[in-house]
Amino acid sequence: MKTAKPATAPPASPVLPAVELRVPTDEDALNWHRVFNDPEVMKFHGGSPAELSVYEELTARQRRHHAELGFCLYTLLDPADGAVIGFTGAQPWPREWGPAGEIEIGWRLGRAYWGRGYATAAAEAALASVRAAGVRHVVAVVDTRNERSIAVTRRLGMRPAETVNPPGENRTACCHRLEL
Repeated sequence: MKTAKPATAPPASPVLPAVELRVPTDEDALNWHRVFNDPEVMKFHGGSPAELSVYEELTARQRRHHAELGFCLYTLLDPADGAVIGFTGAQPWPREWGPAGEIEIGWRLGRAYWGRGYATAAAEAALASVRAAGVRHVVAVVDTRNERSIAVTRRLGMRPAETVNPPGENRTACCHRLEL
């Protein structure tokens, strides 16, 4: 299994922090579960914290993506102390609705790390691995009420495209696009 770690990305601008990304480890399932075990963090991702088994499957899938595609949803670390603060990266769109067949970029951080520039800095670092893998464009599907994530898409240069309505859910999301 390929376990190369993407390089630490320097800040993209003076206001963005340095970030460190790594391919998720087995232990990161527990780390992600701990960091995301907060209803506010999960507000736009189903509303309630997910079971540990969800993160066990997700981290295993991300290791496969990295080995097969050269990118994945990476574990995001605070370079100051090595703490797991969330994830960011890209993966093939995992659902039957929405932009099927496209590569989705995404991010999720623990609430203690919101508003500090980590999501934008980490997404920019993840985009470098996606470009290196030859991907020509990415999408980000963001709940229309999630102002923080919409702001990240703007900072990345993404443009709103089509609206999507997840089946069985009473919410609307916007598919944002970026040509690489």
